[in-house]
Amino acid sequence: MKIKCILPFLFAIAVAVANAQQTQKPPLHGKNWMAVTGKPLAATAGAMVFQRGGNAVDAACAMLAATCTMWDVLSWGGETQALIYNPHTKKVIAINALGVAPTGATVDFFKRKGYNFPPEYGPLAATTPGTVGGLCYMLSEFGTMSLQDVLAPAMQLAAGYPIEAQTANSMEKGKQMLKQWPYSVAVFFPHAGEKREAPEAGEIFIQKDLLATLTKLVEAEQNAVKAKKGRKEAIMAAFDRFYKGDIAAEFVRGSEEQGGLITMEDLAKWKPIIEEPLHTNYKGIEVYKLQQWTQGPMLLQSLNILENFDLKAMGYNSTKYIHTLYQTMNLSFADRDFYYGDPYFPPEEPMKGLLSKAYSKERAKQINFDRNNANAGPGDPYPFEGKINPYSDILKKRGFSPDTANRPGGNAIPKHDQNTLNVIGKKNNPVIADEEYMDRLWRGTTSVEAADTSGWVVSITPSGGWLPACIAGHTGVGMSQRMQSFVLDASIDPFNVVEPGKRPRVTLTPTLALKDGKPFLCFGVQGGDTQDQNLLQFFLNMVEFNMTVQQATEAPNFNTNQLWLSLGGTKTEDRKPRPGNILLPNTISEDIRNDLKKMGYTLTFGDRTSGPINAIYLDWKHKSLWGGSSNNGEDYGIGW
Repeated sequence: MKIKCILPFLFAIAVAVANAQQTQKPPLHGKNWMAVTGKPLAATAGAMVFQRGGNAVDAACAMLAATCTMWDVLSWGGETQALIYNPHTKKVIAINALGVAPTGATVDFFKRKGYNFPPEYGPLAATTPGTVGGLCYMLSEFGTMSLQDVLAPAMQLAAGYPIEAQTANSMEKGKQMLKQWPYSVAVFFPHAGEKREAPEAGEIFIQKDLLATLTKLVEAEQNAVKAKKGRKEAIMAAFDRFYKGDIAAEFVRGSEEQGGLITMEDLAKWKPIIEEPLHTNYKGIEVYKLQQWTQGPMLLQSLNILENFDLKAMGYNSTKYIHTLYQTMNLSFADRDFYYGDPYFPPEEPMKGLLSKAYSKERAKQINFDRNNANAGPGDPYPFEGKINPYSDILKKRGFSPDTANRPGGNAIPKHDQNTLNVIGKKNNPVIADEEYMDRLWRGTTSVEAADTSGWVVSITPSGGWLPACIAGHTGVGMSQRMQSFVLDASIDPFNVVEPGKRPRVTLTPTLALKDGKPFLCFGVQGGDTQDQNLLQFFLNMVEFNMTVQQATEAPNFNTNQLWLSLGGTKTEDRKPRPGNILLPNTISEDIRNDLKKMGYTLTFGDRTSGPINAIYLDWKHKSLWGGSSNNGEDYGIGW
């Protein structure tokens, strides 16, 4: 009885301590606008555009252009995914600017070459570029400025900027692979033949070909203006030059020369798509994510499951809290891994069932609070749509019960999903997350967050064309590596099998949340399959544990490895789930470590496990903006 009485008191103390917690980076405050992204100079690009009178869309496009130019683990040939709150319609808009598989990219093509998945790097890893088109479309539809104004900071960077150590060292580290591609060598190695061939930190890094490409885009816009075209038509003239004109021709030539599949027709047919986002309500907060061509709905499913539990009473990062979130994420990832894919290609994904509250309630019942369920597999959402699951036979062959209401039946791992069970089961011999595996799990991108007092709010998670990148001809544009997110085996995910013209299911996942009908939060993070894991915990840190936005970005998170990797690896074995493997912050107590070990977990530890997360909180009480940027990485923000 005394213990029950004292628990609320102890929790109140814990919350008070958390709210008083000093952060390593100061919170950002702004009255008029806020710009947060993955590089300090890119955040400055957003600030420059805001200071010239642009809205949040203009500023976000400027930051996107800058991060691509600075190779912030992406480049101009990658893909762009965005959520935008439009204050005029009071609706959230989704932008799908993901590239597609090119002509000839078939299962048979890759299997004949000996692949179990499409390759990680090089021309055959490339989908059609989406970032240029996504930027032009967002700017033309929702921005206020010209392409010339928005690209000006990026063009100055392309003309030469002092490169950071992280990027310069990535070039040097990856030079053996980069030397396969002649156009990459010309850009990344100004000191060819010397001991260090990449630029040094602080050296002025010049990209002449990219500057020429960006100049051509601006020329196309300005020529259209001279021809009396309107602002939107002028911006889309630049779009056409990239996807149908001389830039496209050089991109295709450079790709084909190096063994790529992308054709002029592939580029000419590609278009960004404006979509309805998916969303759920968590305790009065509407949370929006992109559709099932991303992993975003996994976060929505997790929130639907978690609302069945009293998380606040469990306590932040307590044993029960960690276990509950881990089990929840495993169930949601199992659904992601099997049921998500491009909605514009058959078969139709069962998203209505997956996102139904009734389905999530049944999934919540599957959680065993005594130990980890290593057999957490896909559920059966079809009955919640009034349908019969057409993939029951595949699930049964993999050892999973298609009956959602079934309780976990022990910890037997289906043969198809087995990995290092012999190691996991041994005492004092934990699975150490090897460097290559963790690189695939965390493989980075960046995030772009912007908001202004006129009401525009933008969250973008762009990616693709990261180092080591294959540059397409003399465009200066690094090609995407997103093909690797397809599968070649329908038994892994029948909705995500590679096919020309199809979009792979990606990890990229911006987020917007509304409260009382107004924008509440926009947030994003880099890090492959860990993105929605970290975003889920960031959101709960604010909503359940009353952290400030900066505290929530820095707060220690944990990651599950019990999922199919979306990136990297040439063999099926490389991507299989690691049941019970959990990454914890070094600060976790010895008692919690021992509790988790007894529950069947294999523990690994990290110094910073929180991000890097970027976020903006809209404070309607004080009519101001709060910016948060994690202490993990080069991410940076500016407010005014």
